[in-house]
Amino acid sequence: MRSTQIRQTFTDFFTSRGHRPVPSSPLIPDDPTLLLANAGMNQFKPYLLGETTPPFPRATSIQKCARTSDIDHVGRTHRHATFFEMMGNFSFGDYFKEDAIAFAWELMTQGYGLEKERLWITVFEDDDEAEDIWRRIGVPAGRIQRLGMEDNYWSMGVPGPSGPSSEISYDRGPAFGKEGGPAVDGERYIELWNLVFMQTVRGEGPAKKDYPIIGELPGRNIDTGLGLDRLAAILQGVENVCTTDLLLPTLTTVQELAGREYPGTGEEKVSFQVVAEHARSAAFLIADGVLPAKDGRGYILRRLLRRAIRHARLLGITGPVLPAATTSVITNLGDVRPELTAQATLIEQVVTAEEESFTRTLTQGTRLLDAAITRTRASRSAALPGDTAFELADTYGFPLELTVEAARDAGLTVDEDRFGVLLDEQRKRAKTGGRARTAEALRRMDTYRELAAHLPRTDFVGYEQLSAEATVTGLIAGGTVVPAATEGAEVELVLDRSPFYAEAGGQIGDTGTLTMSDGTVLGITDTRYGLEGFRVHTARVLEGELRTGTVGEARVDAERRAGLTRSHSATHILHAVVMATLGEHARQQGSLVEPDRLRFDFAHFTGLTPDRLTAIETAVNGHVLDDPQVRAWHADRAEAEAAGAIALFGEKYGETVRIVDIGDFSRELCGGTHVAHGSQVGAFRLLSESSIGSNLRRVEALTGHGTLRHLDTERRLLNELAGLLGTRPADAPGVLRKRLDALAAAQEKLSRLRAEELRKQAESLAGQARPTGRGRLAVQQITGVTPDELRGLAADTLARIGDGRAIVILGAEHDGKALLAAAISADLHEHGAQAGRLLTEAARTVGGGSGGRGPLAAAGGRHPENLAQALALATHRATDLLAEA
Repeated sequence: MRSTQIRQTFTDFFTSRGHRPVPSSPLIPDDPTLLLANAGMNQFKPYLLGETTPPFPRATSIQKCARTSDIDHVGRTHRHATFFEMMGNFSFGDYFKEDAIAFAWELMTQGYGLEKERLWITVFEDDDEAEDIWRRIGVPAGRIQRLGMEDNYWSMGVPGPSGPSSEISYDRGPAFGKEGGPAVDGERYIELWNLVFMQTVRGEGPAKKDYPIIGELPGRNIDTGLGLDRLAAILQGVENVCTTDLLLPTLTTVQELAGREYPGTGEEKVSFQVVAEHARSAAFLIADGVLPAKDGRGYILRRLLRRAIRHARLLGITGPVLPAATTSVITNLGDVRPELTAQATLIEQVVTAEEESFTRTLTQGTRLLDAAITRTRASRSAALPGDTAFELADTYGFPLELTVEAARDAGLTVDEDRFGVLLDEQRKRAKTGGRARTAEALRRMDTYRELAAHLPRTDFVGYEQLSAEATVTGLIAGGTVVPAATEGAEVELVLDRSPFYAEAGGQIGDTGTLTMSDGTVLGITDTRYGLEGFRVHTARVLEGELRTGTVGEARVDAERRAGLTRSHSATHILHAVVMATLGEHARQQGSLVEPDRLRFDFAHFTGLTPDRLTAIETAVNGHVLDDPQVRAWHADRAEAEAAGAIALFGEKYGETVRIVDIGDFSRELCGGTHVAHGSQVGAFRLLSESSIGSNLRRVEALTGHGTLRHLDTERRLLNELAGLLGTRPADAPGVLRKRLDALAAAQEKLSRLRAEELRKQAESLAGQARPTGRGRLAVQQITGVTPDELRGLAADTLARIGDGRAIVILGAEHDGKALLAAAISADLHEHGAQAGRLLTEAARTVGGGSGGRGPLAAAGGRHPENLAQALALATHRATDLLAEA
């Protein structure tokens, strides 16, 4: 059974049993506690927690997932992968254990035709109910095992929904391991389907088995996950996930690049599988908007790419491997996952650039490692220091595995214990910051849930009107729900209806006022979502006392909102123009929409030339002047995507979405506020373009009044400049260019004159050098020189004294500070003398320190009045040195 049929069989089975098919969410989740989507239930988390009422009681999905917790097992087991598709069925307070188990058994034994006698079951250690259901369904007690919290109590790996689970495993036979069931051997008894009876909330905990259960969910839910890769391996009769039809074409591509067949065993087999599996993961991550970076989800992608490259090099593939490997992924899976095909250019460009960069890293790291090995041998140590290995990995991205291999070839070991300590310290620092942020977010969400439990969702009326009568239904002060707040208090409040737009899609939240019927006045300083559909208004009580239940008029700052709508519509126009100019890969990766100002991030690999930026700015203004109609309409998600609406990376969309059309050139899913006609954007002006990370660019721009103010400032500056030059504004550039040319010529002439003056001064000083000891010594306090000139003068004077032992010591005052310089001849330096030592005491005398190793040194201090004394001290040291020479 091919993977396409496996997917279709699953979806058909559950849709025929009343489940709503839901598309996979992107790998970038709308959840601050997760870096990447790691389970099918991620997108349904608000339903499970009771934060949002689900639009359907049952759902089914085939979710794209990424997990790197088992990255080291890829290629070494038959079942592990960093990317996989999780087929799931979900119940939100509808059916529970009985139906979930019955559905799974029917589909596995009848839909997929798996032999009943090869299916084993695990249940949570105290779940008598689940075991009883399995036994009644026909599974003998000998094939049901009870396991503890680590194995059969599921959560997302972070605080949130959780519950006891029951897993279905398949016995692959004695060729794959020893007898004893899933509790004994996970390779032979491969886990296929996990049925989670989602009913509790887990808290913080250092490990999977140590986290506490802190409460019950509002309802009893079902969350299941059947791994497509693993099931495909069973149904297609192949050894591992990399030889299924999901990955075999990519594995074949790697074989062609390596020039040999995929082996049955050994380290080469591991490398073949790592390259193929990681190429698939990388392609999906990039297609969903993840780009290589030094931290976060971007670091996960970079680690996968670099690991694939390293294993390709171990296979002897010296040329590019990732472009061909990811192209095979797109060709194989693009029909099922069209985002791969849509982002094919982006995927190719990202992996090509990353492979070229890491190849240079490997070259640089090899040089540094060779030097470290030489130092280690010279010290007669048998182990390369762990600090060196860690620096190579952390600073230069050079993998520990390569360091160990190179050290072994040189007859050395690596202090991996010390490396592990340093790595653990780094991880703890990162986790501490992350846990603190997560804990704060969870505390805030707990307060919002307390309110949401008895409050209706906010009715947003801000598309149609900028003021509305509203009732204060909830009030938070100091992180706690309170009944009232007095004048001067900073509060968060919830209204039954609101004209204030909550920050989303890059557009910042509205501000304004709330005037209560009893005369109390609040300044609204921000608006954002607390929970989905639940607006939280940040405010300050300006007059009176605010109480829950009071009614007033909520009014948006109209001028500020108008500036926001101009910028948001301009962002859509800019997005369309950037993609039309640079290519489909240059999609929006982030934005910030402020009043008459915007910031727009997009995927691209090189900086934009001034001509290209001008072309983009001109095209945006051209669309604005054409005055296209701006129209917002609603449709279900599938209809919107079929109509060509662009869904932005990282944004969360419901079943029904809002689409914003601007003319016939821009169509995006968007919940933001917009102008009615394009010309209302006003003038558009690009301010800057820069890099903000690997393959990521940022432009900043102005719209409307912001552009007009900027142009007015530029006009005033130009007029002022023209006045200073005594010419018309239009002629100012030409006049200024001539003046600058003349100034450059004058400066060049002055430089030549100054150089000649310093040359003569050096000749004079050299002529004044007196015999001292076994050499010559020139000491002089001079005037009118800069620090650089003083050092140069000392060196030039020394050169002009001629052969033999000689020392030059000069002092000067510059900008209220004392300057000192010393130069010693080559033969003195060759015998161990250092110019800096001559100035050590002298520098302390003028209140400073000396610098410079070798035959030339400089010093300075804040007490120029002590310069003569300092020169005398330096002269004494120089005299002693020449006497000893």
